[in-house]
Amino acid sequence: MYKLNDGQITFSEFRSPFGKLDQNNRWVQMADMIPWSKHEKKYAEQFCPDNGAPAIPFRTALGTLLIKQRTGHSDEEVMQNILENPYMQFLIGLHEFTTKEPFSVTSITNFRKYISQELINEINDELFRPKQNNNHPKDPTDNSSDTDHEQPPNKGTIMLDATCTPADITYPTDVNLLNEARQKLEDIIDTLHEHTQATKKPRTYRIEARRKYLKFAKNRKPTKQLIRRAIREQLGYVRRNLGHIDKQLETTSIEKLSNNQRKWLETIRILYAQQRLMFDTKTHSVANRIVSISQPHVRPIVRGKKNAAVEFGAKVCISMIDGYSFIEKLDWEAYNESEVLIPAIEQYRERYGYYPIAVLVDQIFRNRKNIAYCKERGIRISGPKLGRPAKVVNEDDKLIAKQDVSARNAIEGKFGEGKRCYGIDRVSARKKESAETVIALSFLSMNMSRRLRLILCNFYGRVLECLGVGFSGLEVKCVVFG
Repeated sequence: MYKLNDGQITFSEFRSPFGKLDQNNRWVQMADMIPWSKHEKKYAEQFCPDNGAPAIPFRTALGTLLIKQRTGHSDEEVMQNILENPYMQFLIGLHEFTTKEPFSVTSITNFRKYISQELINEINDELFRPKQNNNHPKDPTDNSSDTDHEQPPNKGTIMLDATCTPADITYPTDVNLLNEARQKLEDIIDTLHEHTQATKKPRTYRIEARRKYLKFAKNRKPTKQLIRRAIREQLGYVRRNLGHIDKQLETTSIEKLSNNQRKWLETIRILYAQQRLMFDTKTHSVANRIVSISQPHVRPIVRGKKNAAVEFGAKVCISMIDGYSFIEKLDWEAYNESEVLIPAIEQYRERYGYYPIAVLVDQIFRNRKNIAYCKERGIRISGPKLGRPAKVVNEDDKLIAKQDVSARNAIEGKFGEGKRCYGIDRVSARKKESAETVIALSFLSMNMSRRLRLILCNFYGRVLECLGVGFSGLEVKCVVFG
């Protein structure tokens, strides 16, 4: 059951034994940024309006997730932070300070379930990528179509780049994955045996299989022959266990297994087929390759970086406009990010009413299709021309290219900020939808932090102006942030 919250608490109405809240506090300003009541309706559609236990309000759910994303603490630690901080309690929509838990700690997991990536992206776009009002009144005597009007001049700059947000999984190897699958299948066999009339448990050779795996694992630098032999042995044990389970399911129901065991069994069947195919064909790649039994949605993303040639997680392509970042595409399967350029530019035009002056990208975005698209619309795309380098380079073009490379450092720095401070370097959420919510929350939190920094810069700028000290905006940032 969900009841819409008609009234929104203000910082002056919050009752605290510590006195009145400070309006300039970051948690108060974050609470004022978000139009809670507008997005609460979409959140409420997931709950029955007149049946069941009361659901947690939208402001409480999203405010708690923002606190968790900003602090990087565990669910239990986040609850302790809320109980100790009146400003956090105001952010989640409480009317007065309390030392009692406003909700169960386990509810935080459900918050990530009910607040989707799409809803967070919608809030992010509304707050930091406002849509321009291009609905000018049209003259009734004007019979010309919209295409006859002159295209407004290009304005602004958009940056595009992609990165991987690694999932919190053990580095996958074929032998380790098969050994884990074998162990889970042995547990499933034990569970099904308890509900059958068979007196003798199927033979799984688990002690021998464990001994062989440990013998292989002790090799610091195993040869290709040892790896292949270990894979062949573990494949044999997994195949035998799957055969025993199929026979057991002929006399008992699969409903005897837990939800996790049923998911594991389905995943292991696919894993075995993939590993068998790679072993027989002597290859190391397969479509939709499973690298984690507990998180089968995670895929390997080839990055080609010095420290991480392959990462395992979701691939995220973002656009950056005026220092704010927005998710253009998030997918667990590897994709070519150059496909995102045209939709991102068209969305830019839809929101602002004009095309950008320039789009700053790396080399992978510079294919013939994208270059032709940008040239037709008068958009400058960064980077050298395709083909053989020119013998004589214009000095102005060289200066512009150097400036583009320097400007693109901002989006690279945004990825670094997200991975150092906002948790996208190791996404701990285990479910696919929850992980997508965490990733979207990271970029929303980064944008809110930037807005707070700009507010602080403007505040100090006004103070210095009142004191008669002349500082530029850049100099104010240097004074405030060092």
